Amino acid sequence: MLKGKVAVVTGSTSGIGLGIARAMAAEGAKIMLNGFGDAAEIERLRSSLAAEFGVTVLYSGADLSKTDGAGDLVRDAEARLGRVDVLVNNAGIQHVAPVEEFPLDRWDAVIALNLTAVFQGTRAALPGMKARGWGRVINIASAHGLVASVNKAAYIASKHGVVGLTKVVALETAEIDITCNAICPGWVLTPLVQAQIDARAAREGVSVEQAGRDLLSEKQPSKKFTTPEQLGGLAVFLCSSAAANITGASLTADGGWTAQ
Repeated sequence: MLKGKVAVVTGSTSGIGLGIARAMAAEGAKIMLNGFGDAAEIERLRSSLAAEFGVTVLYSGADLSKTDGAGDLVRDAEARLGRVDVLVNNAGIQHVAPVEEFPLDRWDAVIALNLTAVFQGTRAALPGMKARGWGRVINIASAHGLVASVNKAAYIASKHGVVGLTKVVALETAEIDITCNAICPGWVLTPLVQAQIDARAAREGVSVEQAGRDLLSEKQPSKKFTTPEQLGGLAVFLCSSAAANITGASLTADGGWTAQ
């Protein structure tokens, strides 16, 4: 379905981003990976994806936490792959602390990567999409883009911001075959979430498995983690003709979390 298209997926060296990159490569898209990690492991990942799906897969080490790093990523993809048809803004970080104890540098870091980079990447990708008359911007927000939890001020502010930005971009491109939507997962067992589970296990003196079950039980009625593969399938659907008139939407994949 995406043969001939170019997809840029931020934070795609692991977790949700990798699941989405794999799903789009399986549909024939050329992929620009981006994220942190061991250089040799990233190269192994890049080459294995290219071989498995028979598509061009490149990697950019653009640092999205820097000023217009996301714009640099888009421009790099345009230079090396010729265009950007699909932009998936997925990269994100987390910090947990009460508001009055929240370090200002961590607030700035979370907002920079989770929200500002989404704006910068979208800002850079839209001119090419408009020139070609087709594009898909998919923002990975969160259930926390719709509801709040304690001790996550920066993350929740950033993800609410992503949901709002999604709506603005959708309205500005509504008369073109460009859509902008937010996917709002609940708990997905990514390295980011695993770190929270490990910290909880240590803090409460329970097993990692018990900490994971307790985490799910608090928020996610299905008591099952959403998988990166499921989110990849949803992202591919949003690129399809069936989803051509879905724009400005916040699509939950949260096991009923935000239905409560």
